[in-house]
Amino acid sequence: MKIGVLGTGSVGQTIAARLAGFGHTVVMGTRDPAATLARTEKDRFGNPPLVEWLAGREGVTLGTFEQAAAHGDLVVNATSGDVSLEVLRAAGEANLAGKVLVDIANPLDFSRGFPPSLSVCNTDSLAEQIQRAFPAARVVKTLNTVNASIMVEPGQVAGGEHTMFLCGNDASARATVRALLESFGWRDIVDLGDITNARATEMLLPIWVRLYALQKSPAFNFKLVR
Repeated sequence: MKIGVLGTGSVGQTIAARLAGFGHTVVMGTRDPAATLARTEKDRFGNPPLVEWLAGREGVTLGTFEQAAAHGDLVVNATSGDVSLEVLRAAGEANLAGKVLVDIANPLDFSRGFPPSLSVCNTDSLAEQIQRAFPAARVVKTLNTVNASIMVEPGQVAGGEHTMFLCGNDASARATVRALLESFGWRDIVDLGDITNARATEMLLPIWVRLYALQKSPAFNFKLVR
């Protein structure tokens, strides 16, 4: 499958590498590819600059947001929630129309420091804002409740015995994303239904960041016990 990944941070890199490892062709999108490749400093997590990360990595190339979205039969929004709508507009509405758009971003607001609050919640969600802004896209919210490495390798925690949620208005899009999650190794997948359920999964983040701070580690997840 051809996949566009919007965002070149640690989440975008992790998702892109895993997908390429499965044989998908991935174009990662950034605002200015030349400027992104010119960076030589490590990121805030100590990861190498993208130009080093891309070296020798088969199946992943870098382009603009527009190029990544145009390439993908499926598009992943791996950007920060505060810029997601801006990035998707740069990607182009026509390049998203009819495609499954996997939204893994969170509307975190760090303007008052840590822990962050949510810039949208209760009666709306980032995923709903994206769906309204791009009505022809088939938005599915998922993977936003765990850190990047667990997104693509759930077996790192409890042997994979924990829960991932998904929601979206289009049932066939949800089925496509479920298959993608299963390819990553997710077994306990809960389909919540339409996109309004993203309000709930995005509102898990306030407790998630507090647990992260308490444990000094992001290696955890929630488990629905039936």
